[in-house]
Amino acid sequence: MLVLGIESSCDETAAAVVKDGREILSSVISSQIEIHREWGGVVPEIASREHLVKIDPVVDKALADAGVGLESIDAIAVTYGPGLVGSLLVGVSYAKALAFGLGKPVIGVNHIEGHFYSVEFDNGPITYPAMALIVSGGHTNLFFAPEAGKYKVVSRTRDDAAGEAFDKAAKMLGLGYPGGPLIEKYAKEGNPKAIEFPIARISDGRPDYSFSGLKTAVLRYIQENNIEPIRPGEEPNSEIKNVCASFQYTVVKTLTRVLEKQAKEFYPKTLIVAGGVACNQALREKAEKIGGRLGLPVFFPSKHLSTDNAAMIAAAGTFHLARGEASGLDLTADVTIRLQNHEVEDADLRKRRVRYKL
Repeated sequence: MLVLGIESSCDETAAAVVKDGREILSSVISSQIEIHREWGGVVPEIASREHLVKIDPVVDKALADAGVGLESIDAIAVTYGPGLVGSLLVGVSYAKALAFGLGKPVIGVNHIEGHFYSVEFDNGPITYPAMALIVSGGHTNLFFAPEAGKYKVVSRTRDDAAGEAFDKAAKMLGLGYPGGPLIEKYAKEGNPKAIEFPIARISDGRPDYSFSGLKTAVLRYIQENNIEPIRPGEEPNSEIKNVCASFQYTVVKTLTRVLEKQAKEFYPKTLIVAGGVACNQALREKAEKIGGRLGLPVFFPSKHLSTDNAAMIAAAGTFHLARGEASGLDLTADVTIRLQNHEVEDADLRKRRVRYKL
């Protein structure tokens, strides 16, 4: 089965051809980072217009790289949310037009579920139940999946996503955009214990995340210590590198302590860490240590598949197609969709905790 995946939820225009949900025949990603860099973040109107320009040549290249024609495609999978509405509409409209013209099914895919399936290419099939930390510039959620296709949100961010916090901290320091790779680069040369940044405590006791207070703490530290943002081309001094290291340490600790606590509560058989922030080596190493303590395998996507891509959308689409699930031509962008099945009840989860206890 050949599925053409299309992804345009934010600032990457991507297309991929995937065979049987596991074999990537091609994966093409056109990034807009250079376009948005001068603004310090993604400008939605610019992003959607760039998708309009790039989507046709990106799909053509994906088909050419895979050595297949449109007539060989069995279905088209496309991200329909969450994301930027203008960007999503470009991909959804294009996918529906292709599906209509070819007489092929179109499958709308939740972008977050795509990240969930991104790990299968490099790690093999997921053993359920699984627990997945999906962490990126727009999303920070911890899911429990008792079986394939079923998801329960057990932790979420109350405010900013972790990746957004990286971007904002980098901007305060004058490092540039995107912030995650730059902070990671300079954190390697700094002292992670130099500054004790706070970890948010949620007042209602839920195991959720919050990063707005951390951003405020970074800003306050910069102001109180008269740290000047670096100029373009300038090398950060040791003080800025210490801020990077301490900030990264706090974000990773915030993410992984909740992951470990919830893994002990839900007894998964697989841990998953995916999304753009999963590229961060410190996060990977900490998650591996948690997996080692709990005796669990930890699945990461390759770095190419950690950021937004269409191969993961094709993989998720293949799963739904195999179950006889497809969308109609009334499919449209939905920025509000959530990856959670209401039929996954807390009582059922409690039973599974006992059943799958290590």
